[in-house]
Amino acid sequence: MFIQTEPTPNPNTLKFLPGRDVSPLAVVEYRTIDEAAASPLAEALFELAGVEGVMFGADYVSVTRDVRGPDWSEMKAPILSVIMDHFVANQELFRDAPVSEGHADDQDDEIVAEIKALLDSRIRPAVAQDGGDILFDSFDHDTGIVKLRMRGACSGCPSSSATLKSGVEQMLRHYVPEVNAVEQVL
Repeated sequence: MFIQTEPTPNPNTLKFLPGRDVSPLAVVEYRTIDEAAASPLAEALFELAGVEGVMFGADYVSVTRDVRGPDWSEMKAPILSVIMDHFVANQELFRDAPVSEGHADDQDDEIVAEIKALLDSRIRPAVAQDGGDILFDSFDHDTGIVKLRMRGACSGCPSSSATLKSGVEQMLRHYVPEVNAVEQVL
């Protein structure tokens, strides 16, 4: 098994591509060892020194390191080993089925459904290429402000505010005239 690694715009996050499906039905992020208990792979990655976050995308695992911990030259080999061992052993990724977040549902009004559809079809696939994800949080009908949550490589990335303003906000404002601005929820 060969696992490729790719840098992301966030210098503290690397993207690992095992060459197979990872989590094709839901993007899932773990920010703590307690959350990671839901996944044997995430739990094993959090047991490594310096791992601060793990996210599973359709075909990748992104790992975020603690800036106070070891650097990538020390962390990369153990991470590759854990990922390889997991997939070679054909272990399950999740102990229970993950809950998909941020997608349109029957409770959404027309504007929110349109925002979520744009996020799912155009924005999330683009940021997934960089090992990240963007989730819908809320829309204020009075102010026209959309609030979004950044995950994976997007969370804490130096260029995330530029991505939100120059990319996401412009696209949402173009396709959904009720949108006036986009803000990040921390």
